[in-house]
Amino acid sequence: MAATREIWSAAEAADALAQDRISLIDVRSRPEWVETGVATGSWPISMHESGFEQRLFAARDLSGDKPTALICATGGRSGRLLRALKRAGYAGFIDVSEGMLGSTVGPGWIARGLPVTDLETSLTSLPDALR
Repeated sequence: MAATREIWSAAEAADALAQDRISLIDVRSRPEWVETGVATGSWPISMHESGFEQRLFAARDLSGDKPTALICATGGRSGRLLRALKRAGYAGFIDVSEGMLGSTVGPGWIARGLPVTDLETSLTSLPDALR
């Protein structure tokens, strides 16, 4: 499934994350993470902060052979990022298109009742290479 499809629902991503078949990066801003929490097991790496590119590719490297999924609020930023990565020739990324808050393609991570943790817990569990 990971190698053939680049657009996943929040439920598919949560299932794959729980089974350690993907890594998940939340690319939203810190205020968004504080407001809603972060998907449990995801890595908060904001595309709005300096060093994003280096941290993104470090996360991909830490993922090994597993795809790296991207999630934002409603799928807009993660979709644009996926398209930019594809244009640049990078493979192995997935867009969780309904995002944390939902969009026209689905209700989103939070409305589906998928696990969320607070920002501090999520930041504490970040691998050193992603800090």
